[in-house]
Amino acid sequence: MLKIQLEEASKRFQYEWVFKNLTLELSQGNSLAITGSNGSGKSTLLKCLCGAIPITSGKIEYSSGGKSIAEADWFAHLTISAPYMELPEEFTLEELLNFHFKFKKPLNSITSAEIIEHLYLTQHSSKQVGQFSSGMKQRLKLGLALFSDVPLIFLDEPTSNLDIKGIEWYQEMIAHFGKNRIMVICSNEPREYEFCEQKIVLEDFK
Repeated sequence: MLKIQLEEASKRFQYEWVFKNLTLELSQGNSLAITGSNGSGKSTLLKCLCGAIPITSGKIEYSSGGKSIAEADWFAHLTISAPYMELPEEFTLEELLNFHFKFKKPLNSITSAEIIEHLYLTQHSSKQVGQFSSGMKQRLKLGLALFSDVPLIFLDEPTSNLDIKGIEWYQEMIAHFGKNRIMVICSNEPREYEFCEQKIVLEDFK
């Protein structure tokens, strides 16, 4: 069972603290909402949590079964969906799924065809991702994250570019496929994180 522990974790850019002395613990089945005003550093905290950028001081530790996981191996335990992540647009949808699942195991042995059906993209399976609308790309990013068999999922502004039906779809997907995992949501929209048991406001850690 995966566990993440932060001990007085802090991040500074030049003379400005993004967050300071943040201590928390997350285990599988836990969910955390990271909230705060625009520009407060929510995405920076997410990038620190997944190991993409280093913290300035303090400690972030991943462990499983009581054994520490090397930072270089964190990526194998997580997926991310975020607005700043680019999709390889020259791939068709089928090609992208096949490529992605060379690196991640599919959740519950779900097939690419079943994933495409869940994403409501059946008619677009042979279309290049570059031809997708912004909403279709967002559903695809969320699907790649949720349908990967990993214990940790990071979602940054998960309903950006989704209409009302898309938001309802997102909430249903979380209810069905977010169980027994660590879910970390960066958002200012309660509809995106209302299921989260824990919540931090980044301004409280400046």
